[in-house]
Amino acid sequence: MNLDTRIFLDINDFARNTPWLHPIMSGYANYGIVLFAILLVAGWWIARRPASTEKMTAAVWAPIGALAALAINQPISSAVNETRPCNALHDIVVLHCNTDGSFPSDHAMMAGAVAAGLWLVDRRLGVLATLAALLMAFTRVYIAAHYPQDVLAGLGLGAVVSLAGFWLSRPVLRWLLGRIARTPMRILITAPAQSTVVQGNSR
Repeated sequence: MNLDTRIFLDINDFARNTPWLHPIMSGYANYGIVLFAILLVAGWWIARRPASTEKMTAAVWAPIGALAALAINQPISSAVNETRPCNALHDIVVLHCNTDGSFPSDHAMMAGAVAAGLWLVDRRLGVLATLAALLMAFTRVYIAAHYPQDVLAGLGLGAVVSLAGFWLSRPVLRWLLGRIARTPMRILITAPAQSTVVQGNSR
């Protein structure tokens, strides 16, 4: 038995001993993508406040990077075609199972890409997204949909795709944002300036 399978079985034993966690872990593993969507919106909102071209460029790229990571993952997963643990192993706790390839994990790749993208927008938001990504990776193993190596590869590849894609696309995105800033659509990338009224003292 290799190390990857041994770690999976240890986590599966933890799942067996924590039935009260099953609804929470399964819910997050399957629908936690909603949280990442919220974090992406938060990144866009944060980037609008200081009217920073660099931050907004990163905020615009973050969701694109996540989609790019998922697109790149599909041919890799099909080529490797690794059998999921829920289909390959017996006498384990299974909370969710698919029949497509297991390596790398789609969910982990998306989470890793979002987390890396949001680090470029705001450090605190990046920390939150990283914690959410790590939890997503753990829950995908907990429900027996993936082996540990599947989610670790997904997190790493997702982050690499996001960061490399940002570096490559940054000139085009900055040009595009510059064009948008000169149109009525600039409200989407820049928060309206707040006017300050100064009242003098009358005597």
